[in-house]
Amino acid sequence: MEITDLITLLGGLAFFLFGMSLLGEGLKKVAGSKLELILAKLTSTTFRGVLLGTVVTAIIQSSSATTVMVVGFVNSGIMKLANAIGIIMGANIGTTATGWVLVLAGVDGGGLLSSATMFALVGFIGIILYFFCKSQQKNHIGLIMLAFSVLMSGMQTMSGAMAPLKESEFFLNFISAVSNPFLAMLVGILVTALIQSCSASIGILQALSVTGVIGYEVALPMTIGMCIGACAPVLLSAIGAKVSGKRTALVYLIFNITGAVILMVPFYILHSIVGFDFMSTTASSIGIAILNTVFKVAATVLLIPFAGVLQKIVVRLVPDHREGEESSVEDILDAGLLEYPSLALEQSSVAMNEMSAATFKNLHSALSLVNSFDQNEFRKILGREERVDRLEDRLGDYLVKIHGKSLSDEETCTSAKYLTYLTNLERISDHAVNISELAQEMQQKKISFSPIALHELSNCFEAAKEIAALTAEAIKTDDPLLVHKIPPLEEVIDILTKDLKSGHIARVQSGECTLELGFIFNDIVNNLERVSDHCANIALAILEAKDPSLNVHEYLDSMSRMDMKEYRNLLRQYMEKYHTVSGSELVLVDKR
Repeated sequence: MEITDLITLLGGLAFFLFGMSLLGEGLKKVAGSKLELILAKLTSTTFRGVLLGTVVTAIIQSSSATTVMVVGFVNSGIMKLANAIGIIMGANIGTTATGWVLVLAGVDGGGLLSSATMFALVGFIGIILYFFCKSQQKNHIGLIMLAFSVLMSGMQTMSGAMAPLKESEFFLNFISAVSNPFLAMLVGILVTALIQSCSASIGILQALSVTGVIGYEVALPMTIGMCIGACAPVLLSAIGAKVSGKRTALVYLIFNITGAVILMVPFYILHSIVGFDFMSTTASSIGIAILNTVFKVAATVLLIPFAGVLQKIVVRLVPDHREGEESSVEDILDAGLLEYPSLALEQSSVAMNEMSAATFKNLHSALSLVNSFDQNEFRKILGREERVDRLEDRLGDYLVKIHGKSLSDEETCTSAKYLTYLTNLERISDHAVNISELAQEMQQKKISFSPIALHELSNCFEAAKEIAALTAEAIKTDDPLLVHKIPPLEEVIDILTKDLKSGHIARVQSGECTLELGFIFNDIVNNLERVSDHCANIALAILEAKDPSLNVHEYLDSMSRMDMKEYRNLLRQYMEKYHTVSGSELVLVDKR
């Protein structure tokens, strides 16, 4: 083999690997940005996980990529380890798709699409669709066609460069040496660990089969080794992961090694007794594809009933000394998921709901302290405030990184909406802390509000709790029925707080209340008013994400995007509920 052949081989390998990557990306885009999300959610049983793992891996063309993704799912809490096992098994089957594509295309000269002219034509049509069509779907299809052309051109280049090897004495000696099953398996492991793709290494073996000097006594164990070598990138992805991520990566390794042992040991025992004739024959591209598929399907079928046993083994091998502790922000927002924006946004939603729960829990607790101060509860409020601040910092940074990825219009709107949530939730938590500190000041100074002031405040507190509950639920569900209830309630709270201030000023002037208590009362009311404003901001962010053409300022001024009759009815109900209604105010509402 001359130096020019070696350079040609390396160039063909580069085209092949790039074509595989491009093909997976194009197929994933056609399948939609929710592909990873579907994989994460629809795995309630091991069998369903196997099916989904097979389909997704066939699309993205790499079992390692699927399993690395699953490690990220489990690591961040999207998926349980038990559900991940089925996907890992299915990923092994799905990765056989590439081998059959290469058989169809005829890497050994006998396929249905073996003409180089056909590949060139496919690539030409693909480049036209990719560059000149306005439809995004046609662009993606063009990318797939272009990727397929690059992939097959690379495979043919490799096959052509390897053809002289059949006359190379060094290569023939090497093949003789690796006819030992263990050595052939080791070569397969090393090759796949180096290029980090079982599909690619099987493709290289298929290209090598055109030399005509590779027998099944070498191809079979080498194929098995390549399956085991695919674990290398998965194990690397688990470095730095938490315990659940490490367990998931270990499942992949144990599954492949166990499958190799339970299938190959009996096979070689029988071969030594009976002697299978096909083992001494020359391996072909289609034969290698069959070996790869049969091994992976058989291993999966045999090990599906033992999925629970696999889980127990990895739990025993990788114990978790932190079980029962609160998950960290870093656990929730796994950096490994940033390569999958739809999943990263889904995890951002999980973190956002946790931040929302902590924020509104603080508000409820702070309001209770005004009536009955408790030092332990005050400390809990401060602790939750620290977690809210951590979530804001980490989630804000995470969302900025998501923005740097290729996002759909819907994902861009969702990301912008979450950033608005962040700011407003953090401010609501700050106002809750302010109220709790005012309650602490009253307790330290041993002063309290009059029964009339407490009664008036309790009415406003109930309104604040209701708008908080509506907002928390709207963040979870994006339910427009809930969202539309928030602006009229915010307007009622504005009326309530205005009346509270006026009434308390009158009590201070009449001597029924001290000036010092007047300042505290006024500060509590101001914080409540700001809380309702931030809840209204969140509601408007939800509406704006659903309708990007919405002009928030116009909406606030005229409520033109809301049914005015609905708005008036809600406003009337809230005014009556919280006793803010006079005859003139009802007339005003009816005239809106």
